[in-house]
Amino acid sequence: MTIETESGLKLEPYQVVFKPLVTEKNTHFAEKSNVYAFKVHPQCSKTDIKKAVEALWDVKVTKIRTQNRKGKPRRTKTGYTQTQNWKKAIVELSEEDRINFI
Repeated sequence: MTIETESGLKLEPYQVVFKPLVTEKNTHFAEKSNVYAFKVHPQCSKTDIKKAVEALWDVKVTKIRTQNRKGKPRRTKTGYTQTQNWKKAIVELSEEDRINFI
């Protein structure tokens, strides 16, 4: 299954969703509210992310929120640099669906 973005890119679902963000806060949200966070491709829209998550884990997505995260300044041996900007997707699933990353 290939997903075509609004900018014309043709991506596979595993190219849209880079990795799940497994933190203490996101684990709490997953247990309580059935909400999961992912690092996603910066040029993908909410519909692209929805199609990719549904294809990869065979679940029903009810709601998606996205955030464009700015890179943080880092100090290096030779001066200052900045990490890359990235996009975060917060995906809410239907009540009967769960994702197990283990």
